[in-house]
Amino acid sequence: MVAGIRLRAGRAASGKGAASMVAEAIATARVAGASGEILVRGDSAYGNHVVVGACLKAGVRFSVVLTKNPAVTAAIASIAEDAWTPVHYPGAVTDPDTGELISDAEVAETEFAAFTSTKHPVTARLVVRRVRDRARDQAGEEELFPVWRHHPFFTNNTEPTAQADITHRRHAIIETVFADLIDGPLAHLPSGRFAANSAWAICAAITHNLLRAAGTLTSPRHAAARGATLRRHIVTVPARIARPQRRPVLHLPEHWPWAEQWEALWHNVFRPATGPPHVA
Repeated sequence: MVAGIRLRAGRAASGKGAASMVAEAIATARVAGASGEILVRGDSAYGNHVVVGACLKAGVRFSVVLTKNPAVTAAIASIAEDAWTPVHYPGAVTDPDTGELISDAEVAETEFAAFTSTKHPVTARLVVRRVRDRARDQAGEEELFPVWRHHPFFTNNTEPTAQADITHRRHAIIETVFADLIDGPLAHLPSGRFAANSAWAICAAITHNLLRAAGTLTSPRHAAARGATLRRHIVTVPARIARPQRRPVLHLPEHWPWAEQWEALWHNVFRPATGPPHVA
């Protein structure tokens, strides 16, 4: 489900307006029935005091990447060597620096006071993942000592260190949503006017949510299917409406492979107000 979407000018910084959007998305999720704990995850563009402040004000957890600065670097250096523990991810992941697949790393954490130059500093956990730099090995050079790349994030998640790291890294699932939207309504914006394109983006999010809901009501397979598959199987249907005795009857294709799933969607949406559709 997409709880919030905004179209911004190309010159706008990535984190511009993020705090208000986070607050709106949290409110939307609550109105939609999300009664459990909410965790807001974001990359370095959202690792600032206004976004974290919006999360704290809304009473939700946050897990955001911090841009490396002398304070963050010093906090990482203060972590004792015996504090690092292996973390094993559910599947292989791609190292963002080398592009290689890795299956494990080491994590540790320390308490960290962020945003101390603002009026609202926040003290929480600085969780750090470190990965060995294998570039020297590939070049045939032997290491005098191990070289690590560190990837810190700031969070008030209460999970154990390794699990908090795994949870934070799951944010990449949003890329699937991006791919679905770009493969559909956001492939091309329809106008040269910003306001019209902004409205189009909001309509795209509404359509995406309705399509995902339809897939969930159709079958377990369609609940996880791509948007293009859902449009092909249950939306773009070669059907026609007839009105014998002024009673509308929907005629679906004969020997249609998705008839059973489409009827399941029909019954889940319209029962018990109407009878089953006529498949001809």
